[in-house]
Amino acid sequence: MIFDLDGTLIDSEGICNQAFLDLLPQLNDTVASLTARYRGKKLALILTDIEHRLCQTLPSAFEARYRQRVAELFSHDLKPMPGVLEMLERINFPKCIASSGPPLKIRQALQISGLAPYFGDNIFSSYEVGSWKPEPGLFQHAANAMGFMPSQCVVVEDSDVGIEAAEAAGMAAFQYMPNGDALPCRSGVPFDDMSQLPLLLRHFASSNQHH
Repeated sequence: MIFDLDGTLIDSEGICNQAFLDLLPQLNDTVASLTARYRGKKLALILTDIEHRLCQTLPSAFEARYRQRVAELFSHDLKPMPGVLEMLERINFPKCIASSGPPLKIRQALQISGLAPYFGDNIFSSYEVGSWKPEPGLFQHAANAMGFMPSQCVVVEDSDVGIEAAEAAGMAAFQYMPNGDALPCRSGVPFDDMSQLPLLLRHFASSNQHH
């Protein structure tokens, strides 16, 4: 099982976008609209988009300031998504994290949210692999490192780019949509409650054994 982190296991999307509003008061967006616009996207692309929208170049130190602000907010406010701890307790498949975030941010987030013990060192970052979703490279690397074929893997993601990456990697995907507000990607199996996931996986595993 390959889990995305931000917005899937931890309730971090709002925090990450709040950091933009804290540092760039001239952005007249809500946290919700920024989250919808930037979900799952690579930070470099987000910063380019913000520069276009503000018609200005961000200072060279902005990325470092942004990461620092996110870290500060994480340390107070970061929690797992509802039902995640119970779900991880019930799922006994080998599992790992595959995230677009830098390794340090991933580890910090897992520590603060209490999820670190479930994953140990099975953590894979786009920054280490040099591949960002929707490219399949990160998921392929994670499967390989865990010793599985892509066809044996299930990806749990909240973003469309993540679902596309899973599909490109030849993996089954479950799309977590807690608010049920967006339309699911055509290929992912949508679900809105983490506590449903163990049952969905059991159904999925048993139907695959019959093929």
